[in-house]
Amino acid sequence: MALAKQRSEFTVLLASADANVEEVAFRMQQLFYQLAFYPYMETATEMASELPTIWQGLRALIQRWAHLLVSNRRYCNFLEVISKTFIATEQRLTHAFILPDRTRQEVVGVFDGLIYDFERDRLCVVDYKTYAPVDPSAQLIQVALYSYTIWQQNQVPVDAAVYCVLPEFKVREYSWEQLAETVHQLIPHKLQQMREWLNWKPPQADPPPPTTQSHLCEICPQQQKCQTFFASRVGTAVGTAHHPGESTTNHRQESSAQQGSALALTTNSSAQQGNAKALTTNVGEQLVEILQSFNIGVDYLGAAVGPAFIRVKLKPHLGVKVVSLLNRTEDLQVQLGIASRPLIKSQAGYVSVDMPRPDREVAQFSDYIQPGETLESVRIAIGVNLDGKLVEADLSDPNTCHFLVGGTTGSGKSEFLRSLLLSLLVRHSPAHLKIALVDPKRVTFPEFEQMPWLYSPVVKDPDRTIELMAELVAEMEFRYQLFESASCADINAYNLKSVKQLPRIVCIFDEYADFMAEKESRTELEQSIKRLGAMARAAGIHLIVATQRPEAKVVTPIVRSNLPGRVALRTASEADSVIILGGKQTAAAYLLGKGDLLYQVGSQLQRLQSLLTEKIDLYWDK
Repeated sequence: MALAKQRSEFTVLLASADANVEEVAFRMQQLFYQLAFYPYMETATEMASELPTIWQGLRALIQRWAHLLVSNRRYCNFLEVISKTFIATEQRLTHAFILPDRTRQEVVGVFDGLIYDFERDRLCVVDYKTYAPVDPSAQLIQVALYSYTIWQQNQVPVDAAVYCVLPEFKVREYSWEQLAETVHQLIPHKLQQMREWLNWKPPQADPPPPTTQSHLCEICPQQQKCQTFFASRVGTAVGTAHHPGESTTNHRQESSAQQGSALALTTNSSAQQGNAKALTTNVGEQLVEILQSFNIGVDYLGAAVGPAFIRVKLKPHLGVKVVSLLNRTEDLQVQLGIASRPLIKSQAGYVSVDMPRPDREVAQFSDYIQPGETLESVRIAIGVNLDGKLVEADLSDPNTCHFLVGGTTGSGKSEFLRSLLLSLLVRHSPAHLKIALVDPKRVTFPEFEQMPWLYSPVVKDPDRTIELMAELVAEMEFRYQLFESASCADINAYNLKSVKQLPRIVCIFDEYADFMAEKESRTELEQSIKRLGAMARAAGIHLIVATQRPEAKVVTPIVRSNLPGRVALRTASEADSVIILGGKQTAAAYLLGKGDLLYQVGSQLQRLQSLLTEKIDLYWDK
């Protein structure tokens, strides 16, 4: 459905609130055939005999989606019905399950689609298949895992469905209630069993059962390990391919192979998981003991491990004031022997204590964002949270349409801006996105100077910066004139109507403070930021202003009030932290640097680890 989101021809089919399902389905089939399937047929000559069968299955699938869209059309505007029905495609999910033996198992997967049915008020996670499985339970457990993970993240019930296109169109649907009563309860037990199978070695008892689909052994990611384990019993040398029927111990990895195509199980060893658990438990026990020595009674509720820090959850005893914990940050730093003060914050039902990890990890850009992943919305990567999930901001959202970013030298500010910029480039073509870069240091964006997305050459001096901002203001006013002529409210509505598409423009300042030295340039820049911050979102123009000196004379009230999104990396002082985050938020002064950051939207504050980008030139041809 990514094609339907991108092309206005699909949207106009739903203009009428009384649209006919059969007519909509027929026209959608025609459009999909002309725009996608026929061009594919011309290149996929090796599949010529299979394409007619595939098309019949796709026609049935489009018929089903047309029925859902027409139903949802009664509840929302035709311009929004496709995007509000097909919420997400190919999204990565991560969840750490607590197994019956109390160890953790991380499961990572990519679901094919997430849809919403207005009439039933229910989300449904969807997986598409081009084959009929010998054992449908493997597909059931896969979508059940997706359903459970989404529920864990959002606390809303999520149905699940599998759509098989070949050899004939078939739908298997499972309600949230069905999954919750049966499959979800079995998942931790099955995951533990799978891990035990992966660690099984002869002559241990209870070997894994033989696979019912021996052909999967050829693509099983555990094949080499399996042959190593079972070479002596199977009678083959390591590296020799298995053959069906050789032995009941020949094909051990059915569950891993069946899940492997769409669900990657992170097979950390039991020893590694045990070490992580022991680490967090020891830290938790130390905290309880140290606080008890100050007559502060708390209970240890558990801990979560992020890339850069460990978050320990403590429940104060009745009568213990939270402020008494907040006043002990320096004492805890000394007693625990850590380089910086722990960050302590009150949460719903507990107090969180964040401490640096001794074995800090890096969040690689390529692990979270893949080239070619086209998004309808313009989202920027902010960082990875404690659950290992990438947190992004939608620039079309009024709360995150413009950003103020602050961080001192060594905080990772420039690397954050590079990963943010790259997250835009790999998802949007130069025809749909233009980038304006302001780099007075001349060293932050060298790899980006020849990219086709540039709105203008990279700006490096104050005079040209003022000109650039004036050009953006003029572009904004020009676009509003176009919107008025076309009776459109914003860039999305205009692009749906117009043949000529307007690209979004994102302007990124690497060091704003360098332009604030002279009063004349400061006034002009502030006025431009004020106008763009107040009006440019609907015109598709967005500002990301960064500085390593978030001082009051640099980040003035005019600038702060017009940049609603905030990202604070480590600051030089508590006062700088307050200027970026507002209120009494001094925590940025005690961050760990190198991408450790605080992301604020409204009153919500999240601690994240920014992505690290390497070999940027590899993305230019994507």
